[in-house]
Amino acid sequence: MSDARTDVIARIREALGPAPEVPDVPRDYHLAGTAPEGDPVARFCERVAEYKATVRRVPESQLEEALADVCRERGTRRLAAAPGVSWEVAGTERVHALEPRALDAVDGVLTGCALAVAETGTIVLDSSPVCGPRALTLVPDHHVCVVRARQVVPGVPDAVAALAEAAREARPITLVSGPSATSDIELKRVEGVHGPRRLDVVVVDG
Repeated sequence: MSDARTDVIARIREALGPAPEVPDVPRDYHLAGTAPEGDPVARFCERVAEYKATVRRVPESQLEEALADVCRERGTRRLAAAPGVSWEVAGTERVHALEPRALDAVDGVLTGCALAVAETGTIVLDSSPVCGPRALTLVPDHHVCVVRARQVVPGVPDAVAALAEAAREARPITLVSGPSATSDIELKRVEGVHGPRRLDVVVVDG
């Protein structure tokens, strides 16, 4: 076995030659605090839409109206919410459910977020009261998430720096990049296996 391994490695080295060419890999990451040009909130909205999620940007005065519109359009009537969420959503029944079995019976869930990443269109939940426990956003089929413009950071390094306290406290951190989707063995897209199939993001200015 050892001789065979030596032979294989020797052949690989011979094929590569004495100095194999190393391709130049472009890297556009930035360090925390060195934001790229452009409006990070607009970039975040654009990235979220690319993930087949819906996103709408509204002023603070129209937040609750936007939430009601989202739930009406989706047919979401029984709505669970994170413990720290106080927004009123007309046309829905607020359900106080945190256990997975009870969450399976609701139409959707409403949360805020810890922050959002413009570069990747990612929403970060840190298990704080406005985000709720992890199961809250993984079991229901519809997730409505409120993101405030001031919570949007330019890139992943900024998010890592901002989440330092949550990490020190060992709070579960969930990264949400669009609705749940994966591919089966035949490479067919399957939605809703690891989380909600429908994600609506309401970005609030002000």
